[in-house]
Amino acid sequence: MAASSWVLIWVTAALLVLSHSTLISGEEPTAYDLLQGYNFPPGLLPKGVTHYDLDTSTGKFHAFLDGTCSFSLEGSYKLKYKSTISGTITTNRIKDLKGISVQILFLWVNIVEVVRDGDELLFSVGIASASFGIENFEICPQCGCGLNCHDKQQVSRIPMRRPFVSSI
Repeated sequence: MAASSWVLIWVTAALLVLSHSTLISGEEPTAYDLLQGYNFPPGLLPKGVTHYDLDTSTGKFHAFLDGTCSFSLEGSYKLKYKSTISGTITTNRIKDLKGISVQILFLWVNIVEVVRDGDELLFSVGIASASFGIENFEICPQCGCGLNCHDKQQVSRIPMRRPFVSSI
């Protein structure tokens, strides 16, 4: 059986599991459940996603927040999320991403792709990329304060495995 057939079987099985859990619980899967169904951790999105839509035939999606969202991660970057985040999701890859930007030095640049490679997530801004351990994204950050909202003076630190470097 071809590798593409195995991928199709795996994605179908993942969607069936999500559908089955939906039938049992009586609730639709959340955007965070959807991320996990495509092998991504839920912490790629901040808390507060109100709803989403997904075209399962193309992988095109939109996730909606109540408003814009931003926070800082010490030793890492400042992030901004627009109220609508969109892209195309497949297992281990989100491409054509729109609505998430990161501050690098004094510039804000859009994150355009996220790829999972084993236990690492590779974030691309087009001409540069950075790699982070997946364990840093198991918990969803909160708008305004990131991951440590109980102590506003303490800011989260997400260690980079490979900083944003040019791919040229």
